[in-house]
Amino acid sequence: MKDTGVKLFLRAAIARAYPRIWGAHRELSWIFFEIIVPLINTSAFVFLYRALGAPEQYIGFVVLGGAMATYWLNVLWMMASQLYWDKQEGFLELFILSPVSLMAILLGMGVGGLYMSTIRAGAIAIIGTLLFNVQFNGDQWGFALLVFFVTMFALYGLGMMLSSVFLMWGREAWQVSLALTEPVFFLSGMNFPLSKLFTTVPGVVSLFSALIPVSLGLDALRQLLFPGQLQGVFSPAVELGIEAVLGIIFSVAAYLLLKRMEHLAKVEARLSLRWQ
Repeated sequence: MKDTGVKLFLRAAIARAYPRIWGAHRELSWIFFEIIVPLINTSAFVFLYRALGAPEQYIGFVVLGGAMATYWLNVLWMMASQLYWDKQEGFLELFILSPVSLMAILLGMGVGGLYMSTIRAGAIAIIGTLLFNVQFNGDQWGFALLVFFVTMFALYGLGMMLSSVFLMWGREAWQVSLALTEPVFFLSGMNFPLSKLFTTVPGVVSLFSALIPVSLGLDALRQLLFPGQLQGVFSPAVELGIEAVLGIIFSVAAYLLLKRMEHLAKVEARLSLRWQ
């Protein structure tokens, strides 16, 4: 019997996640470089803070930020740009013509990417903790896990939404990905407490920062894993609520944009290039 509805959606998502999950173990050199390179950046900030005589808890903030950075890079390079690269390689036409929703395909990519990123983030967190003697507080692990998963929901929802935007931008997707990397590291407070940013920059910059899911999610995780050691932008509960709202907004926007892509491809016989 032919699969339809929810069953077809889930089977497509699983099928798309499968190669990414197993591919994460096949090229061990990728794992090595994707762990070592972020660790070098994290170590640089650790040594900088120690040279400046910053409070020791900043070391833990940097290690946690380095681990979370892997998720943003995965969303930027393997979610937001994915449909553009699929189009370049000739796969997008097959996705459009198949009876499967593009949302299912991107969901599978997101699950596979989340698995790959978690391996790398876990390795960075463990190695960084051992190297720099970081002390985490595990009293609120349950709440911290909830914040993490809701943050990933919002972050990968943003990635799905950007995948359509990047597809419409065409060849500029590569340049946009490059352009967004470092600004997001700054705006999300990857290497310093986010409250410092919010108290020193104009309000519009703070608004852009709050719209990046990893910023408030990381701030909440730091408050939960290093209790009493920093002043958060909001309480973890408020930041959790904001992340949940952002996740819903981004997911709905991604669904609407992907339906628009399918309409342009199937009804108007074109694949969403802005100058066509």
